Amino acid sequence: QVQLAESGGGLVQAGGSLRLSCAASGRTFSRYAVGWFRRAPGKEREFVAAITWSGGTYYADSMKGRFTISRDNAKNTVYLQMNSLKPEDTAVYYCAADQSPSGVSNPRAYDYWGQGTQVTVSS
Repeated sequence: QVQLAESGGGLVQAGGSLRLSCAASGRTFSRYAVGWFRRAPGKEREFVAAITWSGGTYYADSMKGRFTISRDNAKNTVYLQMNSLKPEDTAVYYCAADQSPSGVSNPRAYDYWGQGTQVTVSS
């Protein structure tokens, strides 16, 4: 069983930066892949980025070059550094974890989810 808690969201102006954290419980978290997803009002849940247990990273095309996912297994935490934020990045951001997701960009592949953290980017 893994419990996830996101933090770091907030209000930022366009062009600004935020770092989201996904803190996990569980001694074996280092063996889990973690994904970040987001849901904007009136839109479907969208893949943002993912990191495997071995450190491999994946990004949605629109986030490449702006967002960076990383993990600190000693702290049981995965981070999402978001730079050059745009108003269209406004959404609730969720982290999710699974030991072996069948597809890192598929939200249905993850068993565990956090409650989400709101990110609002003003123009």
